[in-house]
Amino acid sequence: MKIITWNCNGAFRKKFESLLDFDADLIIVQECENPAESKDKKYVDWAVNYLWAGDIKSKGIGVFAKQNIDLQRLNWSDIYNGHKVKHFLPCSVNKQFELLAVWTHQNNSPNFGYIGQFWKYLQINKHHLTNTIIIGDFNSNTIWDEWDRWWNHSDVVKELKEINIESLYHTFTQEKQGKESQPTFFLHRNTLKPYHIDYCFASMQFVNNLSNVTIEPFEKWKHLSDHSPMIVVFEDNMRQLNK
Repeated sequence: MKIITWNCNGAFRKKFESLLDFDADLIIVQECENPAESKDKKYVDWAVNYLWAGDIKSKGIGVFAKQNIDLQRLNWSDIYNGHKVKHFLPCSVNKQFELLAVWTHQNNSPNFGYIGQFWKYLQINKHHLTNTIIIGDFNSNTIWDEWDRWWNHSDVVKELKEINIESLYHTFTQEKQGKESQPTFFLHRNTLKPYHIDYCFASMQFVNNLSNVTIEPFEKWKHLSDHSPMIVVFEDNMRQLNK
């Protein structure tokens, strides 16, 4: 099983073909258009099996799957203390496991932007996360931890670990949070401003079947986006996905 996450930096209708050679089972894309409201025929014809969520039709989060995969949107709450958090797209994959696609947002919150949004979502939905892959653009890293907040990146990683969910990049590379050698994002596409802000977290059954985690070279992708795709591959015995 192969999964890709990529923040495409908009206009995915012009960029989706750049991912086709990977032959991924699941593609999670941030900042992509809603295919249901697109006028681009090639994009619409390609996006025959997908889920999408967002505030505006031109920029949301999408989960795209091969045609033989069953995707079903899950009705997990995104309301914390009366306020909507965003953006999160939970779905069932072949009724075998849950996938939570993530694109955290500042959401006009001076204190709970980005990783704070995910922390809130985690409090609401933690009970669901038993057989789960959580993947996407978190806009966060331990290097930005603030000592007086209990929803820091490091605290969220710890809270996930307590329910047996680990970062697959860090498991595979044995690098520490905040010490990543491979960036996933370059601010303003400036190679002097690299950051690691895209992640794939997963329950232990996925950790135990992890085969590879790679981040594409930015030089290959900088004409398309300020992010590089992250590609996660699981052992052949995880190909039950294609039943």
